Amino acid sequence: MEQSIKQLLDKYNIKPSKRLGQNFLIDNSVLQKTINAAELSKNDIVLEIGPGLGTLTMELAKRTKQVIAVEKDEKMCKILQEVLDVKNVRNVRVINNDILKVRSSEFEVQSYKIVANLPYYIASPVIRMFLETENKPESMILMVQKEVAQRICAKPGQMSILAVAIQFYARPEIVSEVLKTSFYPQPKVDSAIIKITPKNNLPKINIENFFSLIKAGFSSKRKFLISNLSRELSARGGSAFGGKIENCKLKIVFDQARLGQKMRAENLSVDDWMNIYEKIKNIL
Repeated sequence: MEQSIKQLLDKYNIKPSKRLGQNFLIDNSVLQKTINAAELSKNDIVLEIGPGLGTLTMELAKRTKQVIAVEKDEKMCKILQEVLDVKNVRNVRVINNDILKVRSSEFEVQSYKIVANLPYYIASPVIRMFLETENKPESMILMVQKEVAQRICAKPGQMSILAVAIQFYARPEIVSEVLKTSFYPQPKVDSAIIKITPKNNLPKINIENFFSLIKAGFSSKRKFLISNLSRELSARGGSAFGGKIENCKLKIVFDQARLGQKMRAENLSVDDWMNIYEKIKNIL
């Protein structure tokens, strides 16, 4: 696999772009783990982000109804289209665009899955974008930096804004860790395959207010959660909740939620945040 990728790059006189995070998968076992995790069928439509030279694209095309491959690099798009034409692959639609500038409604599909080897620098914004869009994917099977995967799938004690945000919208899990030697050129860090399954029934809450609360809670890592909330929400006049949130009210909220006043933001689960959110609303 590595040799064929090098030959293609040499043929078109192209060097992988560090700026675009172009590291091509050369380990067939990792490729198969990615495909298996997606649980594909002949009725599936798959959105692939950053298809590059088409190694994953070809395997997806064999198993699905259609692959929509979105590639930012114009040169890569031309190579991919030529490879598809040579191999007479007709169920792949190549789109030359930045995925962060494309909306799922533009793909003209109602049901789809995402399978992608994401460049490290766009992993978080891409995941958030597709979880927050109206037409969410059935699932996302993504290759991301190992550290990012661990942050996304974190448990209480190691939570972050990223973890809370993704776990609010979906159920993430690490499928497999992937060594950096599985790519050409070799990146500096290991990766991981993660599966993210959007939740069907989200709580009927004001999303903006909910995440304002979370951002306030994580505003200072060294301080206790109640101090962060008291400072941040009082400083903003408690506008997110329609009233000023004083420290004495927060103490009542924490008592009702059975949370210690020395609790830090990274110790809370999504359910804990929901509990605090609802109790703040009720006390105002």
